[in-house]
Amino acid sequence: MKKATIQGRGKQPGGQIKQHWGKLTADDLRIAEGNAEYLSGKLQQRDGIARDKADQQVKAFEKQLCHSQGSR
Repeated sequence: MKKATIQGRGKQPGGQIKQHWGKLTADDLRIAEGNAEYLSGKLQQRDGIARDKADQQVKAFEKQLCHSQGSR
């Protein structure tokens, strides 16, 4: 997974990440904005899910984010 795939998708990825995964802290969001690998690790840790499941969630979120940014 690329490290900076979430970064650069407009000015709102942090807010969209928070809306999607409300359990993350402000510090988590600051670090995760631009670091998909970190975000995946946090999801794995906080939700108690396997790394591959966390990676799948992040990839699905990235697709959703790309799609919503492209439709503007």
